[in-house]
Amino acid sequence: MRLFKRRNEVGYILHNFFNVLGIVLIWRGMWYILDYIDRCFFGGDHFASVVLGIIVGFAILYLPDKSLSELEKL
Repeated sequence: MRLFKRRNEVGYILHNFFNVLGIVLIWRGMWYILDYIDRCFFGGDHFASVVLGIIVGFAILYLPDKSLSELEKL
């Protein structure tokens, strides 16, 4: 019985570890893509890309349900 419980705990930890690792790798890839877009389209002007990013972020949060209630959760 103890061996089964230990194996289940290790599986739980590994499952969560790989979930976190996957999320981190996705964000790392997105970061590099956005840096590339910043260099190509904005010539490295961070202010323009930041303002556009904020506008696009608000649009992504607003458009599905015509509300910014997701921001209240923060």
